[in-house]
Amino acid sequence: MAAAYRVADKLGWSELIYTHISARIPGREHHFLINPYGLRFDEVTASNLVKIDVEGNPVTPQMHKANKAGFIIHSAIHMARPNAGCVWHMHTLAGMAVAGQDEGLLPVHMYSHNFWQRVSYHDFEGPSMRLDERARLAQSFAKNDALILRNHGLLTIGEMIPEAFIRFWRLNRACEIQLAAQSAKLRLPSAAVCEASYQMGEEFLTDQAGLGELEFDALVRKIEAKDPSYKN
Repeated sequence: MAAAYRVADKLGWSELIYTHISARIPGREHHFLINPYGLRFDEVTASNLVKIDVEGNPVTPQMHKANKAGFIIHSAIHMARPNAGCVWHMHTLAGMAVAGQDEGLLPVHMYSHNFWQRVSYHDFEGPSMRLDERARLAQSFAKNDALILRNHGLLTIGEMIPEAFIRFWRLNRACEIQLAAQSAKLRLPSAAVCEASYQMGEEFLTDQAGLGELEFDALVRKIEAKDPSYKN
């Protein structure tokens, strides 16, 4: 989990002290790990991760606290989706830009085909500070494993951290490519080709390992070679 924050920082996905990656702790207690609010992503370590309940409250006395308001989105998804072992939510420049576009994600590139008719949308209600939005978030994200929060940012889920990571990487990359391609006339494949591209993309990702494992581990090795302090 701490390595996930270092990976996000390495890829330039951090935004001051904002945004979160959360992971469900196995068990019936519905407890989660999340970053300590106030620390940069490159300061997150295994020992300073915050253990919280479904309302964002610390489970035990801890040195740091979580951003309770920031956990509203995460708790809604964790509660609504049994397969959401990890929720990855970032405010990347490309993600926020596409989230502000009326048409949302377009099938511009094979990375966007990974989400062909498989990305959900949630209309903007403000910076997600109200608990009653959780029900509407859950309804918006009732299916699919990727969510575009309109006028806000991107969110992906996975049963394990690498799954949520690779989905986020692909979704954010698709947004980056879309913004670059929009400088000229777009050439969009047919619906049949987009669906075929989705199927082949899923086959490619799981050909030799679990979803996202090879990609996530490759970045963790790079981080560990320079700064293994995330393990502390």
